[in-house]
Amino acid sequence: MDSDMPLVSVVIPCYNQASFLKETIESVLKSTYSKIEIIIVNDGSTDHSLQVALKAASTNQQIDVIDQENSGVAAARNNGIQKAKGELILPLDGDDLIAEDYIEKSVEQFQKDPEVKVVYAQAVKFNEQGTKPWNLKKFSRKALARDNMIYVSGLFRKSDWEDCGGFSEDMKMGREDWEFWIKMLKNGGKVVQLPFVGFFYRLSPNSKRKRTGTNEMKKKRIAYLNSKHSDFFEKELNGPLRFQRTWSKPYNTLLKWVNNFFS
Repeated sequence: MDSDMPLVSVVIPCYNQASFLKETIESVLKSTYSKIEIIIVNDGSTDHSLQVALKAASTNQQIDVIDQENSGVAAARNNGIQKAKGELILPLDGDDLIAEDYIEKSVEQFQKDPEVKVVYAQAVKFNEQGTKPWNLKKFSRKALARDNMIYVSGLFRKSDWEDCGGFSEDMKMGREDWEFWIKMLKNGGKVVQLPFVGFFYRLSPNSKRKRTGTNEMKKKRIAYLNSKHSDFFEKELNGPLRFQRTWSKPYNTLLKWVNNFFS
């Protein structure tokens, strides 16, 4: 492979995912793009995740392991990215998988166009029963203001991670990837979705998405996003993000019209 090609750092935060971690690592090592490093961040696991990670690192010099006290997935990602030597970053949770050509095809997009900030692919969800499509909406900033359509395992430049301040470690109510993409993309940059399935999201009965899907958590999440990115929502939604997210812009527009009419 051309020595001028960029190093890609695959950062794998892991908390009690010993049963799946080896499969995740193997999916990266099967990549058709060889200029990679793998950084596994054990986030205070209480199972044998650390042992699985250390065993993998003992047989492959591309793999490094960080062991930290339990600090949350955002902190684990940031810690791994901080240590990463690569120009490009791929966060990958410790139970998910990637296609063999996902990294290679993503790197091609960054090489072709310096204005590209994020590259991701089509995706499927899977478990022991099989797979099902993950119908991701087409990216636009207006759509991103209402919901996230880029899973966390998109590729981006480490320099852009530094510029936007990384993942918000105080966002404990889930969807920290959504907030991260807002930070990175709200002021510009191109987003490319590759036209093939490159990412496999494992469905788990104990997934964080289920734990943070309550109405209470949603309200906290919306309040957090509005406090951090009011300028973005004002531009794209004509006001704050609402609990019924798809109605945010028409509601805000109507509310402003009423206020102006009676003022």
